[in-house]
Amino acid sequence: MTAEFLNLIFRWSHLMFGITWIGMLYYFNFVQGGYFKAASAEGLADAKAKLAPSALWWFRWGAMFTFITGVILLGMVHGNGQLNNYIIVGAAMGTLMAANVWMVIWPAQKIALGIVEGGDKAAAGAKALLASRTNTLFSGPMAFAMLAGPHYPGYGYGSVVGGTGLTVALLIVLAIEINGLKGKQGPLTTVNGVIGSSVVLTAVMIAVLNNL
Repeated sequence: MTAEFLNLIFRWSHLMFGITWIGMLYYFNFVQGGYFKAASAEGLADAKAKLAPSALWWFRWGAMFTFITGVILLGMVHGNGQLNNYIIVGAAMGTLMAANVWMVIWPAQKIALGIVEGGDKAAAGAKALLASRTNTLFSGPMAFAMLAGPHYPGYGYGSVVGGTGLTVALLIVLAIEINGLKGKQGPLTTVNGVIGSSVVLTAVMIAVLNNL
């Protein structure tokens, strides 16, 4: 098996796991949340007992294997001298998103859904929702950065690593993550708000990385 084919296999795997992960993320934020609000008491109880735990299984393991294959690809890119600011920022957002899944969303959802005993279900649900909305916010610019890294000559592929733009972009990412852990939903409260915010954040990242 050649190195080029192995690289392709990892890229394909990363894409397939990523589709599973982000697809479930969008399902939770764009579909399930609305259903939970509108469902009958019986339907809601059944969904929380059967549907949500199954969906969360695919969600968290999709995140895990997207992260693992991403780390492998990052090592390959670095080894080939193809690392650039877009890849670094995309990897930073992806890493935080995966951490949010396993360290915030899943533990909180286990409490909110009653999978484990004890804890404040309402507080846990709110915590999981904010982290999930933060991941949805990151998803747009993260995907753009991963595509721009190898396919945007002069800014992604073939560009110099470092500089003010990278520093500012990473500080923005850090500030958003801190808000996702300890802050408020703000415009992320609604589906339209989180989609619009993700598009705006993508534009901001492009402007920062291309011009600073």
